[in-house]
Amino acid sequence: MALAQRAPSALRQQASRLAARGARRPFSGALRTPRNGAFSSAGPVVAASTATERAPASAATAAPAPTANVVAVLRERGLIQEVTSDELEAVAARTGLSVYCGFDPTADSLHLGNLLGIIVLSWFQRCGHTPVALVGGATGRVGDPSGRSSERPVLSEAAIERNVAGIRGLLTSILERGGEAAGGGAPRVKVLNNLDWFGPMSFLSFLRDVGKFARVGTMMAKDSVRTRMESEQGISFTEFTYQLLQGYDFVHLCRDHGVRVQIGGSDQWGNITAGTDLIRRLLGGGAAASVSSYDSAQSGQSVDGDAQSEASSSGQSEAPACYGLTFPLLVDSEGRKFGKSTGGAVWLSADKLSPYKFYQHLFGVTDADVVRMLRMLTFLPLDEIAAIEAAMARPDYVPNTAQRRLAEAVTEFVHGKEGLAQALKATEALRPGAATELDAATLEAIAGDAPSAALPREKVEGQLLVDVIVASGMLPSKGEVRRMVKNGGVYLNNSKVTDDKRAMAAGDLIEGRLALLACGKKNKLLLRVE
Repeated sequence: MALAQRAPSALRQQASRLAARGARRPFSGALRTPRNGAFSSAGPVVAASTATERAPASAATAAPAPTANVVAVLRERGLIQEVTSDELEAVAARTGLSVYCGFDPTADSLHLGNLLGIIVLSWFQRCGHTPVALVGGATGRVGDPSGRSSERPVLSEAAIERNVAGIRGLLTSILERGGEAAGGGAPRVKVLNNLDWFGPMSFLSFLRDVGKFARVGTMMAKDSVRTRMESEQGISFTEFTYQLLQGYDFVHLCRDHGVRVQIGGSDQWGNITAGTDLIRRLLGGGAAASVSSYDSAQSGQSVDGDAQSEASSSGQSEAPACYGLTFPLLVDSEGRKFGKSTGGAVWLSADKLSPYKFYQHLFGVTDADVVRMLRMLTFLPLDEIAAIEAAMARPDYVPNTAQRRLAEAVTEFVHGKEGLAQALKATEALRPGAATELDAATLEAIAGDAPSAALPREKVEGQLLVDVIVASGMLPSKGEVRRMVKNGGVYLNNSKVTDDKRAMAAGDLIEGRLALLACGKKNKLLLRVE
């Protein structure tokens, strides 16, 4: 039986008025799933929440005026693919909004391909809007079919929880640091987990209260679904319902947190429009009123005469105006995903990829891509980027100047000033004759970019450097090492060696276990002493 038929007419009328006021919101339940991921078949579950936890959908209209037109900023920098309504630009120019981007926990870190979502959230933040980063603790258990030719592997509960924690911390640190870089007056980031509202809702409640408003024909028409249905593997019911779960995320965030904008990559267009359609169906008109009245009846709230009279004269409520915005996927000039490297994903977490290696990946961007990446991945003023582009065409241009600026700006955004300093120090350490004072952390950071060898302590301390170099395998003979010393090409810890009788002392070992050897400009080796 439809929810509208369950509630008396008076309750429906009052609920319409209450919904317009923001006093009650429909669907305060969430999908009930135990931590093992199995859905409960129990009846409707209404999640408890306090008044302070529930922000009305109209709350964003009370926010301070934005400091800049964020939509215009994003368009100028090539960060807009599509928007659901041209009204967004005017709305964002005159009032503060809450905007969200979702990140599913498929790994314990995000990678460079995810960075555009964080960048766009940060632009909204810097222009005076509130960023909401949503970690998909629930949707990550289902798997997004968008951009996939096969179903995602199912992760264990422990792996998902670990991934959620890692991504949540990463998003918080990057966006909070970005807000501070904007001057400290930018709104604070909210980081949420959609398992918090899907967790307490039963499967039957979701089907009845949400699924009934979704049209199967519309769902099948989405590119992500149609492509998979036409493939040999097809698509499972689980992944088919993903767009409905993500769509309900938008409903919940709009209703309980005042979020009015969802952003995502261009492959998320179908999921985003599923959300705007659900908002229209669930939070507007009779649907919102009937479900709100049902929630009120279930919670035992009474209806006073004045409220009933107000409801009778108010008519049906309207859904709040909500918008979707997509940005292009991050690809190079040849159409390849920019977030990948020969060694795998370019991770944003320093625990999975050092700031030095992250810096080096950005430093390796081609001249054909670097200007576009400066516009999309940095917050540098456009006139500064234009000056860099103009300089690249001049004969006195120093090669890789643009790449160095890109690598510095993005590394600082992701890893902070300390991470950038570490990356620059490690980069300098690989330059022969550099004055950089080496430490173990710097040497470990460059370990992947230089061969390494391990020797027992007795074959290093007190031994001639010539013998150590031959024992490490850098050069085949002592005679060749001596000739290179004579020609000024041998370095120990970036210091030139001028005496072929020099012996290795304990003080030459950094932290008693590491040394950087160089024979020529490109032949370097990290020596580990066991």
